[in-house]
Amino acid sequence: MSWDDQAFRPGSVPPVPPPPSRPPTVGPPPPGAALRAVAAGLLNLTGLGLGYALTGRWFRAVLCWVVTGVLLLAALPADPDGVATGAVVGYVLALVAAALDGAWIARRTAVGGSWRPVVAAGAGLVLLAAPAGGVVFYGSAQDEAVEQMLLDRLGESDRTVRAASGRSFDAARAEYRSALAVYRDLGEEHAGSRAGKLVPERLKAYYAAVAAPYRQGRHCEAVAPLTYLRTVPESIDPELLGDLAGWPDGPLATSLYECGVSRLGGPAAGSSGGELAELLRTFPGSEQAGKVGPAVSKKISEQARAVSGNSPCSATETLRGLRAGVASMPEKSVSARAGEADRGIENGAYACGVDQFRKKQFTEARKTLTEFATTYRKDGRRARARDIAIAAEIAADRPAAGRRLPPAGRPGGSRMELVISNDAPSGVEILYTGPVTGSVTLKACGSCKRYGTEVSGSMLACKAGGRSYPKVRLQLPAGEYHFLYKHGTGASANVDSYSSGSRIKPGYTYTSCTYVVESPYGLGLPSPSDPISFSPASTSR
Repeated sequence: MSWDDQAFRPGSVPPVPPPPSRPPTVGPPPPGAALRAVAAGLLNLTGLGLGYALTGRWFRAVLCWVVTGVLLLAALPADPDGVATGAVVGYVLALVAAALDGAWIARRTAVGGSWRPVVAAGAGLVLLAAPAGGVVFYGSAQDEAVEQMLLDRLGESDRTVRAASGRSFDAARAEYRSALAVYRDLGEEHAGSRAGKLVPERLKAYYAAVAAPYRQGRHCEAVAPLTYLRTVPESIDPELLGDLAGWPDGPLATSLYECGVSRLGGPAAGSSGGELAELLRTFPGSEQAGKVGPAVSKKISEQARAVSGNSPCSATETLRGLRAGVASMPEKSVSARAGEADRGIENGAYACGVDQFRKKQFTEARKTLTEFATTYRKDGRRARARDIAIAAEIAADRPAAGRRLPPAGRPGGSRMELVISNDAPSGVEILYTGPVTGSVTLKACGSCKRYGTEVSGSMLACKAGGRSYPKVRLQLPAGEYHFLYKHGTGASANVDSYSSGSRIKPGYTYTSCTYVVESPYGLGLPSPSDPISFSPASTSR
């Protein structure tokens, strides 16, 4: 018979029921609930799920291990950027939830032995040092990662500077600016880092690399990088630079002077004065600026002497460049020296034209000497220059006229008369050179026509009765002459010039007639050159 079926007899004691298999879920919690809750909560805050292990909730403990493992996988190894804020916040919330949940479960769950909750609470307090220490350790590891990252950036910039130093400044300018930006960031934003403390020394190497052309004596190449270095203090803390901030001034002044002097009078200097003008503007009170004036005068004197040498044209062009560049100098005491080149340019222009004639460059010689005669009207060589220009123009069409320079003086002795008549409907200019050189101009023959053929021209030219032909009389010494006939504009604008040669002999009077023959294409062309006739022979052109 079961306990429930037993009948109670009067005076008997009812039997004691068996204990329940687990604590009741209702009613007061087992003794020590508060201590158990604190212990379980603290143990779960360690992130190891030990509060759940204390109460036998192993599934929840495994979940805590998984969450902590995921965080460790995301956080290690330490990265300069650290763990994502969302992940940290999520993990902290998970720990808090686990601590509250573990505390609630432990409060309702008895733990065997009265000593266990006390030990667990103490262990929880001790074990809380593990995540706190982990945070400290991770922070230290992250700081080291940041230091290594900054050192890597520094090293990369150092390599960039070394590579750029082997190239021209224009090609490497972008790399230099990029490296400087890194140095500036490390030195200003991370001054306390190991990398930041190395920046001042790196800047010295940076300046040395950029200014390498100056140290190697390539002053023209050094101007651009040194000019750039003068701008660096505008973009970086001057305290990082120290003495480097003002260092480029001296080397730049030296490079501007050395480069400018080497280019004096050349095309690279231009008409603005080039590097010397820049020196006078940028460092007017420098020692180098004080040497510009004497250097200019010395160069002008050298080139003025050179116009008498083997290359008068080149020396003259150098003098012209010198004069233009010096005249534009910002310092008046220097620009006033431009006039020192004028006499050398005048001498050089004449010498250049003569040299061109001797080298059979007749077109260039004519241009040079014509300009000389036009520009320097008071020069005693003006008439001589015009004679050589005439001979050069004839020689361009008739090279025999340029075998030698026309005589400088006029020969003595008897002279023969040459009468030149014009039987053409256009004016004509006649250039001649031989023992004497000169030019004459004949007006157009208003009633004259073009001849249909050369034969009719040679038979009828200058022979029409009652017609007055424009004519000129020349008194010429005996000798070989070369002539160039230049027909004018108007009715015969399409008539080309032509040349001829003749010998003047003593004791004769000579005549010549110029006329125009109609070509098969309807063009008025001069007749072929014929020997000048001598009296009493019939006239010819």
